[in-house]
Amino acid sequence: MNVDNVKSQMRKGMLEYCILLLLHREASYASDIMQKLKEAKLIVVEGTLYPLLTRLKNDNLLSYEWVESTQGPPRKYYRLTTQGEEFLLDLEAAWDELSDTVNHLRQKLLM
Repeated sequence: MNVDNVKSQMRKGMLEYCILLLLHREASYASDIMQKLKEAKLIVVEGTLYPLLTRLKNDNLLSYEWVESTQGPPRKYYRLTTQGEEFLLDLEAAWDELSDTVNHLRQKLLM
């Protein structure tokens, strides 16, 4: 088994949650989202991000608006919908539960 493959799957599983977290406080456009993920050491390529944003929008978790830009064409800014905020709360609860479980197991094994 290849550890890089497992790490990749773990990152993919967290990507949706991380995007929703980033959009919780403020609307952002895709390049901003990619930059913030990169700063958090979660490298994402456009070919992964755009389909995910579209899926989240189609699931009514995100909405977007076009905003004029001084540096080129208008930009599509994504924001959480009310349903997206509720979904994020559910994901946060799931993350806390999963994190507690993993930490519990790690503590048991390291003692």
